[in-house]
Amino acid sequence: MTGYGFSESVCEKFQLAVELKSYNNRYLDINHNIPYYLSPFEIEIDNRVKAVAKRGHVEVNIRVKNLVSDVRLTVDPTAVKQYTDAFAQIAALSAKALKPQLSDYLGSEGVLSSVNESDSEQYRLLLFSTLEEALSQLAESKQREGNSTKADLKRLGEVIQAGLDVVSSHADELEALVKTNLRSRFEEMLGDQNYDENRILSEVAVMLVKYSVSEEIKRLSIHLKEYFSLLEETEPVGKRLDFLCQEMNREINTIGSKSQMVALNIQVVRMKDGLENIREQVRNIE
Repeated sequence: MTGYGFSESVCEKFQLAVELKSYNNRYLDINHNIPYYLSPFEIEIDNRVKAVAKRGHVEVNIRVKNLVSDVRLTVDPTAVKQYTDAFAQIAALSAKALKPQLSDYLGSEGVLSSVNESDSEQYRLLLFSTLEEALSQLAESKQREGNSTKADLKRLGEVIQAGLDVVSSHADELEALVKTNLRSRFEEMLGDQNYDENRILSEVAVMLVKYSVSEEIKRLSIHLKEYFSLLEETEPVGKRLDFLCQEMNREINTIGSKSQMVALNIQVVRMKDGLENIREQVRNIE
């Protein structure tokens, strides 16, 4: 989601610069820092931004420097007359010949006022052409960052796949170990007494179902296949990957809880570490 874009344009009347900054965020949040007279374009600006950003905190900074003044000055005749009368009264009271100067009027409140006659529409063409260039740079910047993140996510996915391969190769061995341990315990408890072997085997079968990781291996394998497939998508997949990580985490934890082999426990730790790194990265992509 991180990226940066900047573009600057100039015409006879004004100079305009657009700067875009994108940061990681769970949802799309657009923040504006623009002149008040460009406010009518906010919705259209947001729509342009949404075309290249589905998630993230995006800062839109637009600066305008007017090269030709569009300020209109107006004089209030009533205020001038009132100040003239006041100056005359002051002269009469002071018994001196006082002649008011231009500066006396300019420094008096209400005599001169300025009005900014900016027309928002005059900025439209240059504004959006400059915005599009900045958005193009932002998209390219995000793409470069995304390619790097994609490569890292593939590497981390392969870490989980390698761990799953090891677990899968030991699945039969795990079941044999559970079966052997259970038979040994039954024989130890019963000693030389007669016992119903069929019943014991039935109990062993139940325990094997409880400790078998075959279903978890199958589901985790399906999740990983979907994971690598999503990495090749061109559409935003951040939320789907986040959900998929939750499912993979559930299967890995279940394998860990059932495992009675050191070799498998080591792989579970490696898979959990890889998955945690994946979840951190997934929060940063669209």
